[in-house]
Amino acid sequence: MRALLNRWRRRLWRQLFYRMVFGEQGRAGLPLPHTRIAPSTCIEGEAGLDLADHVFIGQFNFLNATAGLRIAEGVQITNFVSIVTHSSHRSIRLLGRAYASHQGEVPGYVRAPVEIGAYSFIGPHSVVEAGSRIGKGVVVCAHSRVRGEVPDFAIVAGSPAAIIGDVRTGDAHLLARHPELADHYTAWAGDLPHAEPGHG
Repeated sequence: MRALLNRWRRRLWRQLFYRMVFGEQGRAGLPLPHTRIAPSTCIEGEAGLDLADHVFIGQFNFLNATAGLRIAEGVQITNFVSIVTHSSHRSIRLLGRAYASHQGEVPGYVRAPVEIGAYSFIGPHSVVEAGSRIGKGVVVCAHSRVRGEVPDFAIVAGSPAAIIGDVRTGDAHLLARHPELADHYTAWAGDLPHAEPGHG
């Protein structure tokens, strides 16, 4: 009997906390039928979240949208990712115990929106800092720390993240093998990428 009860508890836990279900709501209650957000992801300041459809947000992420967070169509946010739109760590060091009671402008406090462009991928254990703008088609490799502007189609890695490649190199070779997908690709990317000789 105890084994049956434990099995039921494990099944219930998985259903409640790990099951991905299609269908979310965007701003003004608009349906996002192809968007999935894991129940273990924490969204703080949800009113500041501007979410498009076809988005996947995996397990155990922290998304802070208090200063504005725009996640465009097709974005994939994997697992254990932190996206923050404010930071008080400098202010707390400067003000010490007075931080909680300080009136007026808080010195050192950072508050800025974050934008993630269409069909970008944010790898596990990455951090996207306040004020960052990630272009469309970007790949942020695992364990990266993004600060500032990331151009369209860049592959970035490291802490701080630096450009290490361009996704269009690989995309061109895939599209050469699957030309029937060209219309789908250009619908969001604009142009088809061109394969470089000697690669692939």
